[in-house]
Amino acid sequence: MPMYKKPRRQRVKRYRRSFYTRQAKIKKAVSILVLAAVVLALAWLAAPYLIDWATHTWYTVVRDRDLSASASVSQSVSQPESEPAASSEPAESEAAASSEPEIDPAPEAVHTGVWATVSLSALTDEAAIRAQAQALYAQGVEYALVPLKDASGYIYYDSAVPAAAGSVAATVVDPALIASIFREEGLTPAASLTAFQDPIAAYTDRSMAIQYAGDGAYLWLDAASAAAGGKPWLNPYSASAVQFVGDLIAEVQSLGFDQVVLGGVQFPPVVSSKQNFGDTGSLSRAQALAADIASWQARFEGTVTLWYEYPLSSCLAADNTTGALPPELGVQNLIIQLPTDETASEQTRTEAAQAMLQLGVQQLALREGSAAQLYAGSVQEPETGSAGAAMPESEG
Repeated sequence: MPMYKKPRRQRVKRYRRSFYTRQAKIKKAVSILVLAAVVLALAWLAAPYLIDWATHTWYTVVRDRDLSASASVSQSVSQPESEPAASSEPAESEAAASSEPEIDPAPEAVHTGVWATVSLSALTDEAAIRAQAQALYAQGVEYALVPLKDASGYIYYDSAVPAAAGSVAATVVDPALIASIFREEGLTPAASLTAFQDPIAAYTDRSMAIQYAGDGAYLWLDAASAAAGGKPWLNPYSASAVQFVGDLIAEVQSLGFDQVVLGGVQFPPVVSSKQNFGDTGSLSRAQALAADIASWQARFEGTVTLWYEYPLSSCLAADNTTGALPPELGVQNLIIQLPTDETASEQTRTEAAQAMLQLGVQQLALREGSAAQLYAGSVQEPETGSAGAAMPESEG
């Protein structure tokens, strides 16, 4: 009987072989690259929204700051000098013709922020300055305006400018400390200086003042006599007066202020044959002021942003204080001082502001009291009905 033989297990031979051809490999690599490009493109498009979400979360959750509330209280719009205002001439004309002009969408380069004037009584020492800065920051304020020289001629810091020797007030603040702390607390400091309306420096250096016609020993006063409240003015035709104002701008800049608001860049509201302006070079009042503004602009170009403040009346029609509208004097950054007695309607305010923008003003503010609302491109009155009424004010 034959012996049983166990059948052999058949061996399966495996071959190490790729089923992908070279062409298939190339297609696979290209597909991966395309997919990566699509992912990167989607990430690029989503980045601004992610940044906005992160910024909003930071301020509202981490810093406990209500951005929506700040936006609703008529935020300012400040256009960098390197970027022209993003508005076309036809669009501005159409907005001016409308009784309710709309605000143009702000260009990407525009920076928004709330401005408020700070009371000097709240800036007495380091602790008070820091507390005031923190309070303003908590209200959403970004730009804090500090009055360092007013229309009475007083300078509220220890100025080293020679012509300011008699102008320093009895109580002064430390502007360098103010600017430093404000920046540490997230604010941008701005200095307010009054230019030619200065009855103190006029006596310190009489060559800077408007003289009394016929007698160089007396200064011209804006009333019948000093007893009647008459005060001298600095002379806009005087090169030394222009130099004095420029030296003050340079001084506050060195103390940490690169935003400066100039008021009183004008002639006295009184026109009299007894006024002696000296050598005028045959320049009109408007030409003299335009030359003064041009000299300051040239001196501080690229280092200081200069603002000029004028009352609403000077922006509605040329008067004897300027001889021309502010834009015609070369003003690029304008603050319109609104009357506090509400004699000007909202439509008048809006039309005046639109007219200034159409004449060449690049940055514009409507100011009422201690608050200012800034615009770029076009203007619309806020829903509160009073420009700046909803703006934060400093305490103290």
